[in-house]
Amino acid sequence: MKKQIVIIHGGTTFDNYEEYINFLKNSKVNAEKFKTSKHWQNFLDKELEEIFEVFTPRMPNRNNARYQEWRIWFEKIIPFINDDVILLGYSLGGIFLAKYLSENIFPKKIKAVLLVATPFNSVGLKESLGDFTLSTPLKDFSLQTKKTYLIFSKDDSDVPFEQLDKYKKILSNSEIMNFIDKGHFYQDSFPEIVELIKNI
Repeated sequence: MKKQIVIIHGGTTFDNYEEYINFLKNSKVNAEKFKTSKHWQNFLDKELEEIFEVFTPRMPNRNNARYQEWRIWFEKIIPFINDDVILLGYSLGGIFLAKYLSENIFPKKIKAVLLVATPFNSVGLKESLGDFTLSTPLKDFSLQTKKTYLIFSKDDSDVPFEQLDKYKKILSNSEIMNFIDKGHFYQDSFPEIVELIKNI
């Protein structure tokens, strides 16, 4: 039986509908924006498929995300998950996992959680976290996973590197993977994380 990994992508959230409409109106685009995106999450699917069953759920309304909607959709995947699953969250997907596992008991054993470029709170962010904001300490989170990996880059202009320290204080047993030049990990491949996942 293959190992399993669930990858939760990032997204954007707004405090109200008017902000969302303004975002749509003022977004700068080019032709590439309307083509199939090349992102490392797609790369992971191809790189891991021989040894992993890779779940990449498309979370609802990623451009105007709501925690409750994501929670409902995420829970639909649970019946297909086995014990010792790996959960990976990128950016808003990371804080979604942190919040979910802080407020809910996941019914399967979690082998590891990887949080990539994940905000802890809205300090220094350009955008609101809306209802994804952590409302409780991460106590239940740390009790539910054997390992936690925090993956950040010092030059991330979307999620300040200082957000890593906030996670480290609470999740003191976490393993850290620091980069200096990956920004917000807008890249089409991520060999370092593939190697990490294969060795978990």
